[in-house]
Amino acid sequence: MSQFGSQFHGKSGRKLNGSGKIKLKNRDKRRHEMGGYFVATKLGQENQVKMVRCRGGGVRSKLTHAGLVNLQTKEGYKKAKIRTILESKDNRNFARLNIITKGSVIDTEFGKAVVTNRPGKEGCINARLT
Repeated sequence: MSQFGSQFHGKSGRKLNGSGKIKLKNRDKRRHEMGGYFVATKLGQENQVKMVRCRGGGVRSKLTHAGLVNLQTKEGYKKAKIRTILESKDNRNFARLNIITKGSVIDTEFGKAVVTNRPGKEGCINARLT
């Protein structure tokens, strides 16, 4: 199903039942139930957003490169420049490759911040100071 730009996310075809019997799936996943590919939001000079058509004709924005972050401070939200990615809870190689995901610790102009949203699915980066 790679020709449709989708990826299979689901349970294994073979699963043990509580009694030890192998439980078989009653049907395969339908095309409309498929998930999308992982968008690796990389560090860049400025934000680059890719618009993707989703089911029903709607449009979803995916952030491919990020340079700015909406930072939550005590005074309110401020737009800050991202210096580097310090660590990532998903994968330690993401920090080395400068890939931003939810929960990543980034270094900004105002200090360390934690990403609180999913930039590959929402089209922007929101973070709070630590």
